[in-house]
Amino acid sequence: FFHFLLIFGCIGFAVGLGNVWRFPYLCQIYGGGAFLIPYLIALVFEGIPLLYLELAIGQRLRMGSIGVWNSISPLLGGVGIASMIVSFLVGIFYNTILAWVLWYFFHSFQNPMPWSQCPLNENHTGYDLECEKSTPVNYFWYRETLNITPDIETSGSLQWWLVICLASAWCVVYICFIKGIESMGKAVYVTATFPYLVLTIFLIRAITLPGATDGLVYLFSPDVSILKNPQVWLDAATQIFFSLSVAFGGLIAFSSYNAEKNNCERDAVLVGVINSATSLYASIPIFSILGFKANNVYNTCLRQNILALTNHFHISDQSITVENYEHWFEYLNQTFPDQVASLHLRHCDLNKFLDESVSGTGLAFIAFTEAVIEMPGSQIWAILFFIMLFSLGLSSMFGNIEGVLTPINDLKLVPKWIPNELVTAIICLIAFLMALIFTLGSGNYWVEVFNSYVGSVPLLIIALFEIIGVIYVRGMKTFSEDIHFMTGKKPNIFWTACWRVISPLMLAVVLVAYVIVQAQKHPTYPTWNPDYEEFPKPEVKPYPDWVFAIIILLCVLPVLPIPVVFLYKLFCRLLKRSTNRAELNPYCNEGFEIETQKEKYRRS
Repeated sequence: FFHFLLIFGCIGFAVGLGNVWRFPYLCQIYGGGAFLIPYLIALVFEGIPLLYLELAIGQRLRMGSIGVWNSISPLLGGVGIASMIVSFLVGIFYNTILAWVLWYFFHSFQNPMPWSQCPLNENHTGYDLECEKSTPVNYFWYRETLNITPDIETSGSLQWWLVICLASAWCVVYICFIKGIESMGKAVYVTATFPYLVLTIFLIRAITLPGATDGLVYLFSPDVSILKNPQVWLDAATQIFFSLSVAFGGLIAFSSYNAEKNNCERDAVLVGVINSATSLYASIPIFSILGFKANNVYNTCLRQNILALTNHFHISDQSITVENYEHWFEYLNQTFPDQVASLHLRHCDLNKFLDESVSGTGLAFIAFTEAVIEMPGSQIWAILFFIMLFSLGLSSMFGNIEGVLTPINDLKLVPKWIPNELVTAIICLIAFLMALIFTLGSGNYWVEVFNSYVGSVPLLIIALFEIIGVIYVRGMKTFSEDIHFMTGKKPNIFWTACWRVISPLMLAVVLVAYVIVQAQKHPTYPTWNPDYEEFPKPEVKPYPDWVFAIIILLCVLPVLPIPVVFLYKLFCRLLKRSTNRAELNPYCNEGFEIETQKEKYRRS
């Protein structure tokens, strides 16, 4: 029972919001099926081998990320601290997305739903101009939910409704985690399984929608030429790390509770395959719905053009239809080119509408909400969808919190007389206070900063040091004996080749290429411009220099403990060799006390 609880915890930690909106988004911008090629390569040669390594080393040494790396070598003690910092920073912005989900969930019970129509203006003489110029869905997201500022330099004020939702989200996380790994496991049975039920319901419903085929063809139509772009390989690698939650420390913490003889190889393959299969499984209903939405926009565009042509040329309404529009347009354009040009007809391109359907968080909060209002029983579909999103995010938050609490216990920063419930409450309270920046008018811009940079370079660096620590410091021979002790067999040639050469080489290449690609361009971000000439839409702007400095800090700060601890421990070793003064020992302790399994279960 306890093993299944931990497996569900690992699956819940790995399967998250990234499977629903980040993976489909990357598929869309990188040629659909073509993105699956680098994604699967990164999964097989980077993701699953590193997942196996983390589960195995955590299970064998029976400690969290701090204790594991310090036990392998005190010089690597900073790797665990780096994982803890990344888990904390990711958890801060990740739970903000859950706050947005709660906001939409509460409004899903209204009939009609608030994003289905524009509100009245201040004089009640018509609809709000910004909403009319864009869409009700965009207006509800950018104005009613975020009350977004024009750019990241304009902070705006705290949005009280988001503060309440954020506090509620952290309260839910604390309640589910209040008793540690056991109470979390009971909650994760629901949070890790319920999304599959909802996705299955959506799959059945989505593939029956008109235009769903167009979305699926768009998803699975490969554009092989896109593989020449190095960015697609970088994004595939970072998506694997972020999706599998490798290098966060949470998986090491979960596996440390496993039985000594547990088959961690089976668990790694199971979790890795389920995670990637979920991404693809979630993409099918998502792209079916996006195809339905794009088809509606396409048909509306054609009908508007048909109306303009029939009125101008006095043609019977039954003559021009959606099916024969292209034929009529070509005929009229050749016969009366000046008159057709004067109508300023909108260019209707289904692929273009599909291209504009996905944009990160907009997939959940813009594209889907716009599609769901066209579906019968829209309130039910909206409620189910946002419950699913909350379940996905909540199960991932469990791993982030465990990746922070376990290192704190390993470091023995908290006296034993302080109960674990109080420590968890303090961590959640600190995270909530820091996350208030995301409830400002500029909060969405800061979420994009954290999402793009905290979970990229730091994870690559941490994973590289993890492989070096286990394979080249602890030693491949010792690690093979560890696996033989736990599973009854030594790792095969595939695992050995990946750990020794393939995985570290790919990590190093991806890291260097990532830095080179990012250094060649100044980072930009999309802003909401309500005063755009034709209609409100996202406008790309470069980050200010001071924000760019923060971005560099977010990339460097999480991994800074690795060289700092290394140099400190190395200095202590050299100092101890040159002197035998006993008073140096408290300041140059070579490691942390190893927590026994009995203490671990008592703490949980």
